[in-house]
Amino acid sequence: MNALLKEIRQNPLLWLLAFVPVVFAVGHLKPEAHTLLFLLSILAIVPLAALLSHATESVAAKTGDTIGGLLNATLGNLTELVIALTALRAGQYTLVKASIAGAIVTNTLFMLGASFLLGGIRFHIQEFNRVSARLQAGLLFLATVALLVPSAVGDTDPATSGAFAHELSLGLSVLLMVAYGLGLIFSLKTHREEFGSAHSSEHDEAPWPLGLALTTLAGVTVFVALVSEVFVESVQTASSALGMTPAFVGFIVVALVGAAAEMAAAFSAARKNRLDLSVGIALGSAAQIALFVAPVLVLFSYLIGPTPMDLQFWPGAVVMMLIATTTAFLVTNSGRSAWFLGVLVLMVYLIFSMTLYLLPPRAA
Repeated sequence: MNALLKEIRQNPLLWLLAFVPVVFAVGHLKPEAHTLLFLLSILAIVPLAALLSHATESVAAKTGDTIGGLLNATLGNLTELVIALTALRAGQYTLVKASIAGAIVTNTLFMLGASFLLGGIRFHIQEFNRVSARLQAGLLFLATVALLVPSAVGDTDPATSGAFAHELSLGLSVLLMVAYGLGLIFSLKTHREEFGSAHSSEHDEAPWPLGLALTTLAGVTVFVALVSEVFVESVQTASSALGMTPAFVGFIVVALVGAAAEMAAAFSAARKNRLDLSVGIALGSAAQIALFVAPVLVLFSYLIGPTPMDLQFWPGAVVMMLIATTTAFLVTNSGRSAWFLGVLVLMVYLIFSMTLYLLPPRAA
């Protein structure tokens, strides 16, 4: 417990935990204040995501590379998963699909580009393991193809397109999860020697005790679920009041909030010339969303959703994911980066953000 309190005192981001009880108090006293609840829930989710990330890293450090890597893969995006599951149960499929696409694009472009920029400002040229980066980019490309196909062929026959899209999405979800598992075996077991860091480095701080990490993991997961429910209930009214659509909120706001802790770790690593870690967090997180979170949401929609969800995204989202994946291939191919490369990647993300804000896509 002392380690947890010390972390909260030393990390200003965790001071935002004060907003967690505020969210519940306002929700009880003024449940109609949707805009206020929306903003407060964002401020509460960010520090919870940071705690979740730290606890997950501590558990992974105790359990070894194979189990720890699997744990990081399944829990690294737990914040986005919980938010999406809450929206799924509420039948807000536009928000769910926007959050999936937004997380992939945000992690691939914003997190990666900002890491290149921040690291490049301090170091003239940085290097990273391009084998690992190309594997993650390859997994992203596979997932993008899987998301592209239902959107491309789903409207061939209007009379049967609905049933076809659901059956195809269910089959694709199984294939993606199989590819996800095989990718973990490849990188963590059979070819693990190919995925070492380009620079040897030590951990900045000792991990938490395993008992504290597991307790924190369980407790934070509960709070994330409760705050996410407030977030989803208020998002429609609040986004309209703020001039945003649920699609924009899911694509930009939810993605940025859910990945706040991972971004902090990626940016800090880039500033310390540990670009392997930054690239691994950015592309690995995007691959996890595409290959694990999206299929899980499709499967869970049969259990908790009002109707089954498919993988048929609006064309604009598919194009953005495809461009983001292609960009990741191009900028990681050499295994070297500089600050202007980060600027170029960020410009692609800003183009997408401006387009979505000014001309939002239609609901899927």
